[in-house]
Amino acid sequence: MSLHRQPSHEELHQRLREQYAEIARLAGGLAHEIKNPLSTIRMNMELLAEDFRDSDSPRDRRAMRKIELVERECQRLHDLLDNFLHFAKAHHLNLQPSNLNAQVRQVLDFYRPKAAEARVEVVDYLAGNLPMVLLDREAFHGALLNLVLNAEQAMPNGGQLVVRTYGTPDGVALDLIDTGVGMDEATREKVFDTFFSTKRGGSGLGLPTTRKVIEAHGGRMTLQSEPGRGTQVTLKLPAPARLPAEES
Repeated sequence: MSLHRQPSHEELHQRLREQYAEIARLAGGLAHEIKNPLSTIRMNMELLAEDFRDSDSPRDRRAMRKIELVERECQRLHDLLDNFLHFAKAHHLNLQPSNLNAQVRQVLDFYRPKAAEARVEVVDYLAGNLPMVLLDREAFHGALLNLVLNAEQAMPNGGQLVVRTYGTPDGVALDLIDTGVGMDEATREKVFDTFFSTKRGGSGLGLPTTRKVIEAHGGRMTLQSEPGRGTQVTLKLPAPARLPAEES
């Protein structure tokens, strides 16, 4: 009588990772294939628009409005495909020893001019002597900037964004706290679902992609929010013991 060994927990996870990688590869290939004819459509719509743009004919003006509608929808589809491709490859990282505070400051310095326009006061409390962490700096920059812009959109009349870093028993943490409109329980439960969005024209891939990036770093992303009381997003990242502490 032959005995069949049950696969271990790690083997099952490895199979799931391989299956996910294959699905992501196929989906990414399909998205690229869609982008090629889409680019042809966009180019021809631009050429067609040139023929109608300067016409005073009522019929031509109606045609021009229809062309502009198709152009907008092509752009929306193009942006959605770009967001999807970013989502599909979010688990491929180039990790390097990094100073978390330096990465946070880089994002905030980039964002401050836009914050001034949006009447958002940015307040940072960055703890010193944090352990170094392993980051894909480009991917982390994009993920953090997305969270900052989400916070801004939640404060249409301006407000305050507090950004703070601190140590944890096994690494570091980063909080982003806004004074925006907040979310109800139903929205909180769906906010990390792919293609779910409360924003008109939103792709619904921003927060799911950001969470994938953080999880690919071995970290964790959580969210607390209440209507009218703002939102707090917390990122927790592990810090390998062999890396030195960062300078504040």
